[in-house]
Amino acid sequence: MYNQLKYLKYCALLILLSGAVPVLAQQKERPPTPVKVAPVTRETLNIEVTAVGTLRADEAVVIRSEIAGRVATLHFREGQAVRQGEPLVALDQEEYQAQLASSAAQLALEESSYRRLQDMNRKNLTSQQNLDEAKARLDTARAQQALNRVHLSKTVIRAPFNGVIGLRQVSPGAYIKPGDDIANLESIGSMKLDFRVPEVYLARLAVGQTLAIRVDAYPDQRFEGAIYAIDPALDEETRTVLLRARLPNKGNRLRPGLFARVNLILERRENALVAPEQAIVPVGQQIFVYRVVDGKAVTTPVKLGLRRPGQVEILEGLQAGDQVVTDGQLKIRDGAPVSVIPPLDDPPANKE
Repeated sequence: MYNQLKYLKYCALLILLSGAVPVLAQQKERPPTPVKVAPVTRETLNIEVTAVGTLRADEAVVIRSEIAGRVATLHFREGQAVRQGEPLVALDQEEYQAQLASSAAQLALEESSYRRLQDMNRKNLTSQQNLDEAKARLDTARAQQALNRVHLSKTVIRAPFNGVIGLRQVSPGAYIKPGDDIANLESIGSMKLDFRVPEVYLARLAVGQTLAIRVDAYPDQRFEGAIYAIDPALDEETRTVLLRARLPNKGNRLRPGLFARVNLILERRENALVAPEQAIVPVGQQIFVYRVVDGKAVTTPVKLGLRRPGQVEILEGLQAGDQVVTDGQLKIRDGAPVSVIPPLDDPPANKE
C-alpha cells in the first residue's frame, strides 16, 4: 500500500512538471509590447513670468493755453498727425500787441530820462540817488517789455513734439482761460508698457530683458519690446515692482490705454535637453522614463528642470537622440521587449 501511494505521488509530480514547461515556453515567446516613442532633442528654453499691463503713449500732453484770450484760429484737424513746432492754436493778439507797444513807449521814455540824468550827474547837477532811481525805472521798463513780448508769443500755441492730435474741446471764437483744455497730443510711434510682477522676481529683473505682449484688439499677433526702466520702490500693499518697457508701434496699431497680456523672459537657456511630457513616469519620490535600447525598455531615472506645455527639460539621465516611450508605459517593465509603432504619415493631399 505504501509503495502504491509513493508511485501515485511520483506520477502526479511528472504531470505537473510536464504542464509547466509549455507555460514557461509561452512566457519566453511572449510578443513585444507595441509602444510609441519620441526622441530627446535640444532646444532653446525661456524662463518666463506672465503679467498684465497697460499701454501708454511714448509722450502725451494736454494742450492748454498759458494766457487768457479768444481763439482766433485752429490750425489742426482732429486726428491729424503734427510735427514738433507746428502752430496748433492762435489767440487774438490785439490786446497783447497793444501792451507791447505801451511798454515800448515807456521804455523809450525811461531811457531818455536816464541819459539826461547821466549828463547832469557828470556836471554835479543831480544826486546819485536820482540817477539810481532812474536806472531802476529803466530796468523795470525793459523787464515789462520782455514780459509783454512773451505774452504775445504765447498767443500762438505750438506742438511740443511729433504726434497725433486728439479731439478738440474748443471752437474758434471761444474765450479760454489759462489752463483750459484744448486737445490732447499723443506720440504713438512707439509705446510704453507699464506692468507689475511679484517681488520674488526682483533679483532676476534687469533693464534690457525682452518681452512679448498680446492685446484683445489683435488676438493673433504678438508685439515685442524690452524693459528700459524699473521703479526703485515696491508697492507696499501688493508687494510688486513696477516695470516700464518700450515697444515699436509700426502702423500705429497699438493705442494708449489698451490692456496687454505680458510674457517677460527672465532667462534664456540655449541647447537644453527636452523630452515630451508624456514620457515622464512618477513613482513615489522618484521620476523616470523608459528608454528603448535594442528593442527593450530600460528604466532610466531623470532629473527635471523647466516645464512648458507638452515638454519638460531634462537636467540629468538622458542624452540628445535617446528614444523615450511616450505611450504604453503601463504595459511594460524594465527589460521588457517592445516594438515601436511608426508615426502616422500625413494623409496625401487630394488631387484634383
